[in-house]
Amino acid sequence: QVQLVESGGGLVQTGGSLRLSCAASGRIFSINVRGWYRQAPGKERELVARITRGGGTDYADSVKGRFAISRDDAKKAVYLQMNSLKPEDTAVYYCNAGIRYGPGTLENDYWGQGTQVTVSS
Repeated sequence: QVQLVESGGGLVQTGGSLRLSCAASGRIFSINVRGWYRQAPGKERELVARITRGGGTDYADSVKGRFAISRDDAKKAVYLQMNSLKPEDTAVYYCNAGIRYGPGTLENDYWGQGTQVTVSS
């Protein structure tokens, strides 16, 4: 069974850091890691950071200069380094990727189960 498994969330004080990880498991042919999203209580899911196949990155204005997205293609993993965390960063964070099961097949959209990040003031 193909899954995206996230880890690294937790409780941290304002100004602290966390590193989220997301890795694909199961039999896959290829993975196109797209990015990280988050959803705070009562709010819609929003894009936090994304990374292109060529390695280009893009960030939400609210996290620019504090967060950094990276990936390890060999490990089929994507990471989100979060520094200078603020209470408004509190949310459930999700990774998103397109996964192909074999050559010539279409990408299937996958989401991780989410990992809770809580920043205390």
